[in-house]
Amino acid sequence: MTRALGLVPAIALATALVGAAAQAQTIKIGVNEPLTGAFAASGTYVVNGAKIAADEINAKGGILGKKIELVIEDNKSNPTEAAAVAEKLITSDKVPVLMGAWGSSLTLAVMPKLIEYETPMVVETSSSGKITTTGNPFIFRISPPSAVEAAAFKGIVDKLALKKVDFLVINNDWGRGTAEDFSKMMKDKGISIGLVETMDQGAQDMSAQLSKIKSSDSETVIVTTAVDQLTLIFKQAAALGLKKRIITTGGSQNPDQIIAQAGAAANGTMHLTTFLPWFPDKTPNPEATNYFITEWKKRGFEFAGCTESFRGYDGIRTAAAAIEKAGKAEPAAIKAALWDINIKGLNGDVVFRKSGPEGKESGQSQPNVYLIEINDGKVEMKTL
Repeated sequence: MTRALGLVPAIALATALVGAAAQAQTIKIGVNEPLTGAFAASGTYVVNGAKIAADEINAKGGILGKKIELVIEDNKSNPTEAAAVAEKLITSDKVPVLMGAWGSSLTLAVMPKLIEYETPMVVETSSSGKITTTGNPFIFRISPPSAVEAAAFKGIVDKLALKKVDFLVINNDWGRGTAEDFSKMMKDKGISIGLVETMDQGAQDMSAQLSKIKSSDSETVIVTTAVDQLTLIFKQAAALGLKKRIITTGGSQNPDQIIAQAGAAANGTMHLTTFLPWFPDKTPNPEATNYFITEWKKRGFEFAGCTESFRGYDGIRTAAAAIEKAGKAEPAAIKAALWDINIKGLNGDVVFRKSGPEGKESGQSQPNVYLIEINDGKVEMKTL
């Protein structure tokens, strides 16, 4: 009996070793995205794009002789949950690098955990300037911050003949940061800033804000929020008879979804976006764009999701390139390697430049920014 009991620890140890060996056959990448809550549609698109990237890499042999394993967690569109998810991925799942977390408030909530556990994260969507200017050396962003988006827009405001602009933005770091960065750029260009109206992310009725904007003397409204709320805004603006030019920011507008849901109310609206799935030949990497779109459709996903999903695709490719360059799946080595990668993303080369206080710089890539317009239910490149 004693001898039999003595075998139990040995069996447990052998089982643990087998489990560890199985885990060692893959390289984990943590994915922290909103799969439920207000941003669920966008987060799901990003995750599906990430899966395409992982499958593509694995089909080519993986990295460092191992397959990529995405460890996907739902942050529920909630900052507190996003921070908890990051901690779980790092401490329990032992991921050496993360991708996330869609919204700016979600990413900002995660950032202290990255410092605490010294683990890098590729930021695929969030645009608040604070993300790369507050001194977090574990942040590497491939999406444009609102300041970069505003700088890109600076070159075309004269051609749009903007004179006075109102803002209607989601009341979080993303929306408020956009209003601040675009206002600064426009003031420098001699454009007057009028109202700055905000809305909660769960708000369904924006008619009060839109009525105030309708009564103002501006000719243009800059709107920043996620696609479902944008659809409501366009419908409510049309019902109120608001005739002003509407331009959305953030690259998360999903024009095809807006066309499907808002119908004629979307006609004439303009959108700053960072990807052109409607015009693959005009993208920086047409071959990769065509591959991605073909694969996206092959999996039965709606074409509308391409404007979000490409971020997940590029985010995982960025993390994988850093792991490959590092030569090992360890956080410190991956962090160092992220500074040296240069890959062709679907919206431009992914190359990180330093941003933020000296000694604590974050990495910021410089993607392309485009202006498109919806006319007669179709997406068109805005000719200026």
